[in-house]
Amino acid sequence: MSADPAASPALDPRTRLLLEGPIVRTLLRLGAPNMLVMVAQASAGLIETYFVGRLGTDALTGMALVFPLVMLMQMTSAGAMGGGIASAVARALGARRRDDANALVGHALMIGTGFGLAFTLVLHLWGETLYARMGGTGASLAAALVYSNWVFAGAVLVWLFNSMAALIRGTGNMRVPANVTIVGTVLLVPMSQVFIFGIGGWAGLGIAGGALALLSYYALGCIALGLYLASKHSLLAPSWASFRPRAALFADILKVGLVGAISTVATNLAIGIATAQVGQFGPTAIAGYGTASRLEYLLVPLVFGFGGPLVAMVGTCIGAGQRERALRAAWIGAGLSAALTELIGLAAAFWPHAWLSLFGTDPAMLEAGTKYLQVVGPVYGFFGLALSLYFASQGAGRLMWPVWGNVARLLVAGIGGWLALRSGAGLTGVFVAQAAALVVYGSLNAWAIWAGAWFGPLRWTAGSRAGLRSA
Repeated sequence: MSADPAASPALDPRTRLLLEGPIVRTLLRLGAPNMLVMVAQASAGLIETYFVGRLGTDALTGMALVFPLVMLMQMTSAGAMGGGIASAVARALGARRRDDANALVGHALMIGTGFGLAFTLVLHLWGETLYARMGGTGASLAAALVYSNWVFAGAVLVWLFNSMAALIRGTGNMRVPANVTIVGTVLLVPMSQVFIFGIGGWAGLGIAGGALALLSYYALGCIALGLYLASKHSLLAPSWASFRPRAALFADILKVGLVGAISTVATNLAIGIATAQVGQFGPTAIAGYGTASRLEYLLVPLVFGFGGPLVAMVGTCIGAGQRERALRAAWIGAGLSAALTELIGLAAAFWPHAWLSLFGTDPAMLEAGTKYLQVVGPVYGFFGLALSLYFASQGAGRLMWPVWGNVARLLVAGIGGWLALRSGAGLTGVFVAQAAALVVYGSLNAWAIWAGAWFGPLRWTAGSRAGLRSA
């Protein structure tokens, strides 16, 4: 068994907290800043949408066409690859490989730069074709291209921002990324208004101004996070003069980040398939489903509140050889997340109009949205369970089973929805398939981790788990 690194008096207090602190209190303490980050980032998107909407329907439609690609970039850079970065740093610090942890800074920034340039190139070359296939025509397509060209010209800024935030979170510091994000969001409000509508005698840039304001937010954030990483307050101390790229450290990040990206794509595919199936019942059904399912998106920041600390805590404990504590943290975080999301889902199922009426009062929309919330809401706890265990598995560096869980969700929702349409089960049948998919997603993730997926071949009996305690 590995020696307990907590025995070292020189161990950094932040690392010691992850290895020794009370799990529930530590998760709650570190989780609050994370929730603020996600709320602030969601607010940034709402701010942009609000201001661009004042430019007219074509501008708003154009932004809506680009939004899924922006979200894909965000989810990949912050969630998938960001999780890989934070996990690698946490495991290195837990194993007291400080030199490797410092070297991971340069490797993470190289990965972020590469993926950012790839997004820029792909959307510059094929953006118009993609937006046209999504339904963009005329002025709305023109607006989409303007916004897309500006936003993705600065994709590297988005990737570097999220990469540096992940590096800092991997050390157990959730507060600095939170503070930078919140301050940046406050600055985004006046920047958006000025860049879009102008000031004084300057007429502004229209929809391009919205993209420029967003990129300015990320540029300022990159400067702030970069200054912190270079300061004496940072637990990581990269040395650029002695930096040498190492395949092993790239692999340490990518083995988690690339697998996580598959999960991100599966999530987006599931949403697209569900929307297409609901669309068989008309535009009001789409409006009802889209409005109701927004609640699921809002659950992600809440779960990430525990998920970010779980990546750091589990990764640090795994690196230090504290397997039992890593598992205990994962189950406690999963329990907290499942309880929170289940309470929200039950409330939505019992009082669906309290949520739906915030966005519209059309009777057909309310009816479709109510069906969704009453069928799917009661199993939201499985979504919280699955997502929190996904984050914990990022920390463990063992992400394959959570990804299979997400793929299983995609298959159950897609095939089940298709069968519902074929059998005449109607809109309710489609929603039942989505509920079943969430149950499968959460159950498969929980079973795999219970059966020992983090530490080798799956064990089929609870008794065999005793081997973990002696490993």
